[in-house]
Amino acid sequence: MTDLTQRNDIPSPCYVLEEEKLIRNVTLMKRVQDESGVRIILALKGFSMWSSFDIIKPYLHGATASSVWEAKLAAEMDKEVHAYSPAYKQADIAELKNLVNHISFNSINQWHTHREALGGISMGLRINPEHQEADTPLYDPAAPGSRLGIRASELEGVDLTGIEGFHCHNLCECDSFATERTLKAIEARFAKWLPSLKWLNLGGGHLMTRAGYDVEHLIATLKDFKARYPHLDVIMEPGSAVAWQTGPLIAEVVDIVENEGKIAILDISATAHMPDVLEMPYRPAILGAGEPGEKAHDYRLGGNSCLAGDVIDTYSFDKPLEIGDRLQFEDMIHYTMVKTTFFNGVEHPGIGILRSDGTFDLIRQFSYEDFKGRLS
Repeated sequence: MTDLTQRNDIPSPCYVLEEEKLIRNVTLMKRVQDESGVRIILALKGFSMWSSFDIIKPYLHGATASSVWEAKLAAEMDKEVHAYSPAYKQADIAELKNLVNHISFNSINQWHTHREALGGISMGLRINPEHQEADTPLYDPAAPGSRLGIRASELEGVDLTGIEGFHCHNLCECDSFATERTLKAIEARFAKWLPSLKWLNLGGGHLMTRAGYDVEHLIATLKDFKARYPHLDVIMEPGSAVAWQTGPLIAEVVDIVENEGKIAILDISATAHMPDVLEMPYRPAILGAGEPGEKAHDYRLGGNSCLAGDVIDTYSFDKPLEIGDRLQFEDMIHYTMVKTTFFNGVEHPGIGILRSDGTFDLIRQFSYEDFKGRLS
């Protein structure tokens, strides 16, 4: 890991995208595309740092959006724009029809409601394979009772004239074997409809850039599927995988208090700046830190908001922490940045890019006006 805590050109707090690591990820994805024949697009819900679009454009086919605003942002990449949302209003469709190339509907009713307004756009349906792979219930679209996707039983006897594709998303940071099992589940339940389609979107959750991921198996799995359905344009839309391990969040110790142990209060907030820490929950890695008791000095790390539960976790360090010390929270670029809030008016982290040549570009710092602009 690159230690950025000592660089005085990087402010605190700040999210830092490392350009070289992003290029590494999209280069691998281009290899998957070239060798398997699939097309990969960026899911903006996981990574929508538009200042990096110029880096990504040469490698991927475009982006996918979950809302009108994301579709507008995707259009700025000047490549393909795909869209899916659980439900669209008429006003949404009026804007999307001028932005997207593909659109997937969550229900037959949504398709029937909006299809007449979308002439010339490739339309699809989101299917529910009723096959679970996600480990965290909060992120499992195929869980029983899910509102996301149409089950095979609901398509029986339905005239699908005008539907060109199916969209399936049931993975969350999964391996290639989960993709293989999902394809088998799709074939088991939806095989009768596949010959009449033009495309199949396998959604996101394919964490192909994670260390240890079996890329060769993924390529072989996709090639095998395409050999059975050569007419299908197979699309994948990862979010996490694009920005996986591409940069940290830099934070600073503002104060140290004691209550059944030492507590370091930082210039960031778990609830405002890394909400998945509380929602999943999960424990982010910190450069140079260990588990409680592993190193000489334990500290519970807390955020700088008034929420009593704004606590990240307990970590150990080789040396005592001091006010002004900086900490580097690893892998904070995917999903974390897109879910931040201005809760409590806590200082919002800046956003910067560490270029491949070692220079740092501070792309954005936030101000009171940004905070005020979200209110009325």
